[in-house]
Amino acid sequence: MRLKDILVHLDATEQGATRLRLAADLARRQDAHLIGLFVADIRLPVMVTPDPGGGAILLGDLVDTLRGRALAEAAQVEAAFQDALLREGIAGEWRQIEGLAPETVALHARYADLVIIGQADPESTQPAAGAILEAALFSSGRPVLVVPYAGRFERLGERVLIGWNASREASRAVHDALPVIAGASAVTVLSVDPRGGLAGHGEEPGADIARHLARHGLRVTVEHMTGTGIGADNALQNRAAELSADLLVIGAYGHSRIRELILGGVTRTLLREMTVPVLLSH
Repeated sequence: MRLKDILVHLDATEQGATRLRLAADLARRQDAHLIGLFVADIRLPVMVTPDPGGGAILLGDLVDTLRGRALAEAAQVEAAFQDALLREGIAGEWRQIEGLAPETVALHARYADLVIIGQADPESTQPAAGAILEAALFSSGRPVLVVPYAGRFERLGERVLIGWNASREASRAVHDALPVIAGASAVTVLSVDPRGGLAGHGEEPGADIARHLARHGLRVTVEHMTGTGIGADNALQNRAAELSADLLVIGAYGHSRIRELILGGVTRTLLREMTVPVLLSH
């Protein structure tokens, strides 16, 4: 079981270059078709001070300037994308769209096995950086691999940490991750503050999913940890660092509130403070 289509959202930042390297390596190992998506999200500043003598002309000039900048960045990123295809010896295609980034990424992700996006950088000037994640996760129906904005990540799926809470979302994430972690040298299933019994994690928390993964040929270790005082999010991040994990797999919990899907607290904190790539499913 392998991935056949991988979509990576690209931009002209160093983080975008990191995502491209990681996506190209994964596509080569999966023998997958790599789709590079660049979205020219041309948004005017919230506050635009009109010129009484020619406001419309100035506004048009601003749009043209932003579009020209986006086209120049797109050409630069496309050249890097084509170089990556040649370097890795993989098939792929370039897609360049002008539109709203969150909606565009979610739409194109529906026709891929995996979508790769970047963690929102709090200092980024990229428009709608944080909204892209939620759109991809809740509107595409596909698993999402989020790459941290800080650090270099050349490959993943060798040392894997699974955050297991026996939920539907966690089960979906584990099964979506199987093609990526099939060659892992070590897989750790971690349950934070597990509850036993049929309504919880089972009589032996983590054992059922570990046996299932073992039947897929994976070497699995089950661990339990208390989150008292630090929370499940910090417990997962601390253990990922201790294991030198290169991938964290978790289910993304969300619920409807005033027509918006809001990420659950643990998921949101992990995505804000993550230091390793995270694969999520909803």
